[in-house]
Amino acid sequence: MTRYFGLASGRVQGVGFRFFVQQNSQELGLTGWVRNMSDGTVTMEVQGEQASVDELERRLKAGNAFIKVKSLTLEARDVVPGESGFSIRY
Repeated sequence: MTRYFGLASGRVQGVGFRFFVQQNSQELGLTGWVRNMSDGTVTMEVQGEQASVDELERRLKAGNAFIKVKSLTLEARDVVPGESGFSIRY
């Protein structure tokens, strides 16, 4: 079990990016949260199996027709015991 803090920049606000992160995280069995920041970036914390986190990173970097991630950094964090679900924070 691993946990990462992530920071994404690019075309990541106003294009459904938070929902995209939440949907893909849930599909991969990850927990955590995602939030828009006032500087136009998006922050998140994701927790789960390393292979699932790696796949989420791949999917986020690939984006879609609207989402264009220019930069995605991940920093290791301490695992949050008992966390369930993946939420969008406001």
